[in-house]
Amino acid sequence: MCSREEIDAQPAARPAAVLVDPLTGPLTRTALQSLRQASVAAEVPLLMTVGLGQARKEAAYGADPAVLLKVLAPRDSEQHPPRVLLLEERTEVVIALTSMLERRGMQVARALHTDDAVTLSGQMRPNLVVMGLKTTAIRRRTGLVDALRCTGQLGHTPSAVYTAADMSQADRDLLVAGKHVLFLAERSTSADVQSRILEVLVRISSG
Repeated sequence: MCSREEIDAQPAARPAAVLVDPLTGPLTRTALQSLRQASVAAEVPLLMTVGLGQARKEAAYGADPAVLLKVLAPRDSEQHPPRVLLLEERTEVVIALTSMLERRGMQVARALHTDDAVTLSGQMRPNLVVMGLKTTAIRRRTGLVDALRCTGQLGHTPSAVYTAADMSQADRDLLVAGKHVLFLAERSTSADVQSRILEVLVRISSG
């Protein structure tokens, strides 16, 4: 056992990555902005979890995830909107999320497959990457992460992951209609989802 003094005397280890899970506690825009700025300055990759679900008032928890995503995107300048790369294979989810992000002033490039996302990342140099877990787990790897690492952008490009694995077709229809949104309190926390999030985090923090 180490004493508190011995622990405090040890040099701080540089983290391989930062995982932000707003479901574990309310997260303000100011706090996330400070964390994002620190991670970008230190070139430490940042990954945030969000979720898809119904925005019921009684289930509300923390800030609107759409607002948090906007804060997470380190825009190049005040004259240019944040560029978001969205990796999602389901067309109805792409349409719904694109509409939500664009309403908040973000420019969205849509990638239905990992290969498309890799190509787009080199063309647009995104400020933020938003990934569906189902899409990223198809090959048990995330080629987009490798592409960002190879270009030196991984530590400067925060990422967000979500899942719609438990949504029925009826729920997806509501998502497209704008009655379902990105919403923290409804995010699935099943063992499979946690495992997929860990896979992405390990991929981000390795190398």
